[in-house]
Amino acid sequence: MNDEVVILRYGELSLKSSYVRKFFETMLVRNIKNAFKGENIPVEVRTERGRIYLTKTEIPKSIAIMPRVFGIVSLSPAIQTSSNLQDVSMVAHHLTKNVLQKQKSFAIRVTRVGTHPFTSQDVAIQIGNEIVKATQAKVHLNNPDFELFIEIRDKKSYLFTEKIKGVGGLPLGTQGKILACIRSPSSLLAAWYLMHRGCDIVLATDHQSNEKAIDSFLSYWYANAEIFPIDSTSKDFSNLLSRIVSEKKCDAIAMDYTFEKLSESISNLAQLKKNSAVPILTPLISMTKKEIENQCKLRGIPL
Repeated sequence: MNDEVVILRYGELSLKSSYVRKFFETMLVRNIKNAFKGENIPVEVRTERGRIYLTKTEIPKSIAIMPRVFGIVSLSPAIQTSSNLQDVSMVAHHLTKNVLQKQKSFAIRVTRVGTHPFTSQDVAIQIGNEIVKATQAKVHLNNPDFELFIEIRDKKSYLFTEKIKGVGGLPLGTQGKILACIRSPSSLLAAWYLMHRGCDIVLATDHQSNEKAIDSFLSYWYANAEIFPIDSTSKDFSNLLSRIVSEKKCDAIAMDYTFEKLSESISNLAQLKKNSAVPILTPLISMTKKEIENQCKLRGIPL
């Protein structure tokens, strides 16, 4: 029996110890389920080492959601079948018969995990020869018009034709809590870089007009955050931030200072550092205004 699934891949998690990796995977699965719950889409999640599989879900909607979940490096809509080469061959023909023709070239990329009576090269040669006979297409390993990926993992096989890039990073909630002061769209970008590294965020904002942008930003990235009103022009500004840090047990403060506003940045940073018991993070410090604008557009942050 063949099933449609979505394969999710993560990167840095696989480098961790078994205990840490398990924790990270648990948090990633939690975040995936929360994203689907927020969109009112059913899903079942299954994990294996190095892979997460989505089943019993709406594939097109899943493909739209998953690139916005931190920790996912790439994803592929795939067809799952057995590791029997006859079954693999049937699915391969199904995926190529309406795509390949005589003037097209193709390549088969095979990976294998587990013990089987064949090698990855055996699979590529057999399936490749069958596709050539059926379509008259030519094999071109370096620059093909079409690629067919086959992952054989123990008793199951997964066949797919694309790898969709995810946002990468680490799962939200795995790296502590950061207070981000939101004064402008660039402030949300500063918060995004900490979220990308797995940090939960608490937001302090001094403009009511920021609320709509903040809500849109959090919704887009399937994140939750407590929001505190604060007056950034107050002489007591740094002490106000410190109180929130203490109350919410934050590990650092994120600000949107840059070298392009060096005099303001140096003065404000000095005051913040003087009154803060936690580090002050400035993820945008080396970025130009144009770079910040481009990154905001890429991250779904309204300017």
